[in-house]
Amino acid sequence: MSGSGVQADGYGVAHVVVPADTTEDVRTRGAGVSAQVAVLPVGSFEQHGPFLPLATDTLVACAVAREIAAAYPVHLLPPVTVSCSHEHVAWPGTVSISSVTLHAVVSDIAASLRRSGVDALVVVNGHGGNYVLGNVVQEASARGERMALFPAAEDWEGARERAGVVTSLLTDMHAGEIETSILLHAHPEFVRPGHESADFTADDRRHLLTVGMSAYTESGVIGRPSLGSAEKGKALLASLVKSFEPYFALLTSATGEE
Repeated sequence: MSGSGVQADGYGVAHVVVPADTTEDVRTRGAGVSAQVAVLPVGSFEQHGPFLPLATDTLVACAVAREIAAAYPVHLLPPVTVSCSHEHVAWPGTVSISSVTLHAVVSDIAASLRRSGVDALVVVNGHGGNYVLGNVVQEASARGERMALFPAAEDWEGARERAGVVTSLLTDMHAGEIETSILLHAHPEFVRPGHESADFTADDRRHLLTVGMSAYTESGVIGRPSLGSAEKGKALLASLVKSFEPYFALLTSATGEE
């Protein structure tokens, strides 16, 4: 059952990223489930080297959320497109908000959904620097609200293995094999030439939060984008859709326990 009604067609990327639901679509979908679940993609607007767009994390989060909405009866929300990208400040075009602001935005969205009868929220995070999202979910769950953060590291690791991604999650930190693969599949029109020769690794990044990305890479890339492919991108998304099943079951169960 499709939860979004969104297709990649002549309307371009806006029609892919922004849900096309009407209020009646939402009403009908909500009437057919025991507990309503909304999916919120959270991306970023930050450098991804010279070959991927600033909106890469948003496009990745939206691709994951869109596939989930095509497989499960969930309400697909428009993305949060600017988040906590402070470690990328050295590169032009990067825009950030504070963790306090991001916490407030996601919390406010969850509260608004509850007032309209949507019982649970899944935050689909596309940017590793959004550490505060874990706190948002942790605090909401402690209050008895239903919220989840997806994908977990284990979900990404399973997807990496199933898709035949060679680079480890440690090495594939930014604009690497995974992100390049997903965009080659979901938005190939946004992948510019150069990823074939942009590989750069820096596995020891223990001072990243203190000194930022520019201390570890000149190009902004940390990973092996040359290994990316559309086939891997498709397989990554398929694996994540399967990994979402226990999240959906947990959030829609009567007790909130698997």
